[in-house]
Amino acid sequence: MEDYRKYLIPDIVSKLSNMELRARLVVEGFIAGLHKSPFHGFSVEFAEHRQYLPGDETRYIDWKIYGKTEKYFIKQFEEETNLKSYLLLDISKSMDYASEKNIKKIEYASYLASSLAYLLIKQRDAVGLITYDEDIKTYIPPHATKSYLKLILKELTLIKLEKKTYTLQSLDKIAEQIKRRSLIIVFSDFLDDPNKVISTLKHFRHNNHEIIVFHILDPLEVSFAFGKDAVFIDMESNEELTTQPFHIQKAYQNEMQKFINFYKKECLMNQIDYVLLETNTPFDIALFNYLRKRSKLN
Repeated sequence: MEDYRKYLIPDIVSKLSNMELRARLVVEGFIAGLHKSPFHGFSVEFAEHRQYLPGDETRYIDWKIYGKTEKYFIKQFEEETNLKSYLLLDISKSMDYASEKNIKKIEYASYLASSLAYLLIKQRDAVGLITYDEDIKTYIPPHATKSYLKLILKELTLIKLEKKTYTLQSLDKIAEQIKRRSLIIVFSDFLDDPNKVISTLKHFRHNNHEIIVFHILDPLEVSFAFGKDAVFIDMESNEELTTQPFHIQKAYQNEMQKFINFYKKECLMNQIDYVLLETNTPFDIALFNYLRKRSKLN
């Protein structure tokens, strides 16, 4: 069997030309790495039956019904029938950053989002895509068909990063639009006022949505391990600052750790799943963290 895991390194995935191929290789490579599929949906409470379809897991067949009708029916669960998923992708200019030998944060987020879209639709869950910066840019409501997956993947290839981050306004608008209880998955560097970000995430929780946060940062944004002299350019304002990074590296690292710890603590307190990812993290690890975190909600 071909070792799909070789495709899971971010800079290799970024060189593949087809977004659907990228998503498929990441998901199938992850499954191959675990030797079995861990994707059992988000089901927790039995609701009703539906007819068996090729590819369904036989362990969910109701054999009592088969004994009476000689037809196969699958036990369908409450969240499988009711829960929809939304992928919320930050496309502000700060997501355009990449240090040497790493891919841009927006690329990493897009590949992860496309992989999760592929995963969710593969298991017949409805998924939609929303992109935002200062305002909502794309709104694709959730569906669960393979043809719909192509629409989401195509949209991810057309993303343009032009505006500043304005998390409070954008996410609040999204929260107002999503009325029905859903799974909300957010991909962002969250380089905004942390209190405002948490406020918007609480808005989703107030509406009884489940939330998973993927906090995506470049390794140098965390370590600040630049050379002796550097010119920093704000990607959203173009403001320039020349400095010697090693003089402030320790102070920067302390502030960055406070920044990250704040999100971890606030997300935990508000029952929000938090996954910190650096863009050199292989996608199989990213997906493993997602599933491990998700399992704690069930």
